[in-house]
Amino acid sequence: MTSTAKRPILVVLHQEHSTPGRVGLRLQARGHVLDIRRPRFGDPLPDTLAAHAGAVVFGGPMSANDNEAYIRRETEWMEVPLTENAPLLGVCLGAQLLARCLGAGVRADPQGRVEIGYYPITPTEAGSQLMAWPDTVHQFHREGFDLPADATLLATGEVFPNQAFVYRASAFAIQFHIELTMAMVGRWTGRIGERARLPGAQGTEEHLAGRALHDWKTTTFLESFLDLWLASDRRGLLTAAE
Repeated sequence: MTSTAKRPILVVLHQEHSTPGRVGLRLQARGHVLDIRRPRFGDPLPDTLAAHAGAVVFGGPMSANDNEAYIRRETEWMEVPLTENAPLLGVCLGAQLLARCLGAGVRADPQGRVEIGYYPITPTEAGSQLMAWPDTVHQFHREGFDLPADATLLATGEVFPNQAFVYRASAFAIQFHIELTMAMVGRWTGRIGERARLPGAQGTEEHLAGRALHDWKTTTFLESFLDLWLASDRRGLLTAAE
């Protein structure tokens, strides 16, 4: 690994008790300290990622379209890693914020369907060239993102066709949840409530069955993906070329 691989990873969370889950654990196993920020509760975001190996922006129950100061601030802040060509990863809400930062829309399914549970995805040709993808993944969202201009679509789905994209080789958006631990599944399914009645949603039993059948695929994907993502840091290459 390069020296930058031992820099901390900036982690952006959206709820008081949220954690980076399995992503955080895997990054720590690779030697990274996690610099956790919660802008919603007043934590600042850095003006540069020069001291970080990358940034991960996670999900939350809010919408990327919400007219909240911290949502606007996070969306605008993504220009920092984009300008510096630093590794940036958006997961679920974080992916939608990245899409908005790049000028794309975030919207609900026209038929009112949601993805809450385990659903199939299909890698595109570009996605397949990067790595092997899970065929069924965990989702928990009511909105999806349009594909930004100049971004490359990596995976598709039936209800929300844009499931993952890459922009400029170092910024990745993933709509589905790669971070879920079993403890997180327990908390999330315990709060499904009325949302289980939304069109297309799955209940607690389907969640747990899906986890048992498919989670190992996401675990395998995560290991390969994080190595690829961390290696996407282009700042040293750009400096050497100048």
